[in-house]
Amino acid sequence: MTSETSANSASTESATAQQPHTFQVDLRGLVDLLSHHLYSSPRVYLRELLQNAVDAITARRAEQVDAPALVRLYAEGGQLRVEDSGIGLTEADVHSLLATIGRSSKRDGAEGLASARADFLGQFGIGLLACFVVAAEIRVVSRSARTPGAPPVEWCARDDGSYTVRTLPDSARPEPGTTVHLTARPGSAQWLSEERVLALARDFGSLLPYDVRVGEAAVTDLPAPWDRAYASPAGRRVALARHCHEQFGFTPLDTIDLDLPLAGIRGVAHVLPSAVSPAQRAGHRVHLKGMLLTDRADELLPEWAFFVRCVIDTDSLRPTASREALYADETLSAVRDALGERIRDWLTGLAAGEPERLAEFLSVHHLGVKSLARHDSAMLRTMLPWLPFETTDGRLSLEEFARRHPVVHFTRTVEEFRQVAPIASAQGIGVVNGGYTYDTELVERLPSARPGAVVAELDADTVTAHLDSVAPEEELALGAFLTAARARLDPLGCDVVLRAFHPLTVPALHLDDRAARHEQARADAEEQADDLWAGILGSLRGSAPRARLVLNHLNPLIRRISSLDSPELAVTATESLYGQALLMAQRPLRPADSALLNRAFLGLLEWATHPAVPGHSPANPQEDGR
Repeated sequence: MTSETSANSASTESATAQQPHTFQVDLRGLVDLLSHHLYSSPRVYLRELLQNAVDAITARRAEQVDAPALVRLYAEGGQLRVEDSGIGLTEADVHSLLATIGRSSKRDGAEGLASARADFLGQFGIGLLACFVVAAEIRVVSRSARTPGAPPVEWCARDDGSYTVRTLPDSARPEPGTTVHLTARPGSAQWLSEERVLALARDFGSLLPYDVRVGEAAVTDLPAPWDRAYASPAGRRVALARHCHEQFGFTPLDTIDLDLPLAGIRGVAHVLPSAVSPAQRAGHRVHLKGMLLTDRADELLPEWAFFVRCVIDTDSLRPTASREALYADETLSAVRDALGERIRDWLTGLAAGEPERLAEFLSVHHLGVKSLARHDSAMLRTMLPWLPFETTDGRLSLEEFARRHPVVHFTRTVEEFRQVAPIASAQGIGVVNGGYTYDTELVERLPSARPGAVVAELDADTVTAHLDSVAPEEELALGAFLTAARARLDPLGCDVVLRAFHPLTVPALHLDDRAARHEQARADAEEQADDLWAGILGSLRGSAPRARLVLNHLNPLIRRISSLDSPELAVTATESLYGQALLMAQRPLRPADSALLNRAFLGLLEWATHPAVPGHSPANPQEDGR
């Protein structure tokens, strides 16, 4: 073999190896993919039909401004017929567009309207394929308006992937446009019933710019409720409230206009009449050029605006491939911020001119406004006179509370507040309950919104310092009792302090703070750990103050307990007071605390059921043989 022959052979093999191949598409598999993965429900088939019809009319009107703009749907006996007066197709268009998966006339320029692409609803070329979700057969009869001499053409496809194309006589379609015939798949006939088709058409197409009807029933309802002229502002509010009830099932507290001309957005936000969880999906309704894109657009507004539900129409936001959600891009981010600003303006307007409506709103949705105010200093300043907080003076705004108290103390948990509120109130200490969502953050930000305000976290030292000391001679007289009580509670990491305070009905108060609880948790872990971890945890031992059981010397019960002749009974009673103070503070009980409560309870029962006799000490049941 010559070198020339070898070179030719290698060249031929190389050309054969590089020859391209065409993908083979399993239409059944693709239909299954669409119905179970791309689309959320078979209901989207009707949106695809409406979308194709509207886009065809848009294309025709771009060339013939006065062309008719009609879409008619007829459903009967498991079949659906959709007629439009759009641009139509030639036989070449049918082969190129309907029979080629993924090709879009809007993208490929087959309609010669690349510059008008933004006017179309469809962008991804999936088209009629989605109809196979409910149809076993699709038949399309179309006549081109761009090529008047072209005859009508019929494209007939089945869900097994086969299709036929043929030309028809002029009488089959005298006027330009397209008719789509669907024949239901087994088990899908309900999707093609007239009642279902009308409901879906109105849901998807009520804001479409063309005349759409199912039989004789109108689908479009223009202008949109927020764009209509009304006799009075009150009439407009009533109409928008009715629209909200139809769309979302509730009557709103108020309605906020969402008008962003530069972003091509018009719509409204309806304020929910009852509180909802911030984690609940928002479910905003977004129309794209009049066609409903999604009714679950929870990414449309900032997270803090969870108290409204929106309906908007846009021509600027991009849909995802399934056209059931919004594409997360810079445009959506900018629109989200702008819509949030509209809601801020509404709140500011209420604060400035309609305080009664603002109070009604905050009584339901203060949590959402607090979420906004913690990141927005201007909103915090605006809402300070209105946002409610739980305090030792009752339910007040931070503004009012700061005027009453030179130092605004706060607790980080509801349990801490419940524990100290009665005592702090009696001692004139102003305390805000920061245990609810966002409240601690807002209290800590108070000085930035109200210069001169002093904010401090309440701790055990502050409370104890405000309690009256007991006269030295009286405390000395109770020295033996206090020593025994301290010895009993020392293993639990708790000191015993004697003070005089109001209200008299509180015999004992358990005080601690975060540092004390952390130290106690470390000590408990050290006790249960092996030698290695015990050494590590021991090295972390802090100098934090310990918890305190503050006994109220003004309380008659404390006076009687401290004067008991039996030291054992006095200590048992002290254990009971410790357990009761823990329960009143709603502190979680450790195993040692539970054991102490059990021991104290049984000891008191022993003393109650056995008369005191010389040498008998029934506070310890084991000594009594029980």
